[in-house]
Amino acid sequence: MQFLLAFIVAAPLLGAAAALLPAPPGLKGRSPEQAVLRHGVTVTGVILAAAIALTLGFDHDAPSRFQATTDISWIPALDVRIHLGVDGISLPLLLMTALLFFLCALYSYFKLPAGPSPKAFVALLLVLESGTLATFAVLDLLLFFLAFEMVLIPMYFLIARWGGAQRQAAAWKFILYTLLGSVVMLLGLLLIGLKSGTFDMVALATDNGRELTYTTQLLAVLAIGIGLAVKTPMWPLHSWLPDAHTAAPTVGSVLLAGVLLKMGTYGFVRILLPITPDGMATMAPYLGAFAAVGIVYGSLACLALARKGNKGDLKRLIAYSSVGHMGFVLLGIASMTPTGVNGALFANIAHGLITGLLFFLVGALKDRYGTADLDTLAGATGAALYGRAPRMGAFLAFAAVASLGLPGLAGFWGEMLALFGAFDPAEGLSRPAFLTFMAIGAFGTLLTAAYLLIVVRRVCMGDPKDGPELAVADIQHYEFAAWTPLVALTVLAGLWPAVLLGLTDPAVQKLLAGGNS
Repeated sequence: MQFLLAFIVAAPLLGAAAALLPAPPGLKGRSPEQAVLRHGVTVTGVILAAAIALTLGFDHDAPSRFQATTDISWIPALDVRIHLGVDGISLPLLLMTALLFFLCALYSYFKLPAGPSPKAFVALLLVLESGTLATFAVLDLLLFFLAFEMVLIPMYFLIARWGGAQRQAAAWKFILYTLLGSVVMLLGLLLIGLKSGTFDMVALATDNGRELTYTTQLLAVLAIGIGLAVKTPMWPLHSWLPDAHTAAPTVGSVLLAGVLLKMGTYGFVRILLPITPDGMATMAPYLGAFAAVGIVYGSLACLALARKGNKGDLKRLIAYSSVGHMGFVLLGIASMTPTGVNGALFANIAHGLITGLLFFLVGALKDRYGTADLDTLAGATGAALYGRAPRMGAFLAFAAVASLGLPGLAGFWGEMLALFGAFDPAEGLSRPAFLTFMAIGAFGTLLTAAYLLIVVRRVCMGDPKDGPELAVADIQHYEFAAWTPLVALTVLAGLWPAVLLGLTDPAVQKLLAGGNS
């Protein structure tokens, strides 16, 4: 188990280095380009297999305990350690990350985005995977920061070199926002480490902030919270996200929504809630207020983009929907209750599966039509996807109703639990304020249903004789292979939420109790 986790974190880096080397004789296939793309599928597949093995070997009777741990001294002068481990909070994120990277590598093998060398594409993808997996596995504050920052450069190049229109501006906006947020976050992490005398996240969580003064906790929450809020992204620090999603290649959008956004919310749960509880209690109402505004703002922006005549880009619409969905995650965290935090973690996983599927589908539509502009797609009466490509229409309708929170699918449970958490927040928090946030969030669910049903109406329905005069190919075999696991897991998590909640709840209970079960 210890070896498996270290392998999962380190192997993508070795794979990235190998991707840049010439293919060995006999493994080139039809061309060197095909060989390196096959290499990407193989490496991500091995990582996924290792993550599944780790999950099967995980002691599900003790999900609150860190397992598969590695703890080696790295910088003794600062007491910085190479400390790895997983519990019921990080294990689902680790598994989902490995799955999404494998599906993206598989999709890219058949549909590589236009751009420079495939070798560089595969190497960047694997470096990105290593950084995201490390973020969910490390248990040292400085290692967390290094892993958190490790993803910026590969994602920048994936957008800037393989993206669409306005890709350079979008890539610069992405990296400037996240770098500025990260600089502030580093100050907060250093403040905690220097004041407490350790950067070990387990020791700090067990101490539960007792070694930190209230002022230190408050300053740390402000500094670290800003960096995490940019990555989440929280309104009003979200403006980099729509541009990045619109310009990114399909797999870039899938990974940005499915994995990178989760790094921000994970930081709130793993670092701020257990290590700075008093500071979080002070800032929680403000976090809840920003979350509630983000839910409605994201939905209203999507409604505006979905309206006929507004030239709304479907990729941009799904990006704004992420602002709303991540608002529910932040609202659950702000409640500081087991119910709310479990809802936030569940919504994280649901959003990764469903929005990843939506970006795959919108990318496939853009490939077929040459545009993601909703007015162009829909024509006079609608794009008529049900008539032109019925299987793709069915997938898109499924993803839309899952995203709007239909009971029985994964999108329902996380948002419901987050609202329940806001209904009865932690002791010391203003219940009237959180009841207001809950009411705003509930209204946001209605707006979410409205814009997603409008999208389904305009894209899936209509007269096949109207709209773009193009023959639309239905789902290809590689698309079916990449999308079906996301559909299956969305249904599984919706019908059997205990699969996730059984892992997260004991770990959350311990985390909120200051390390005591």
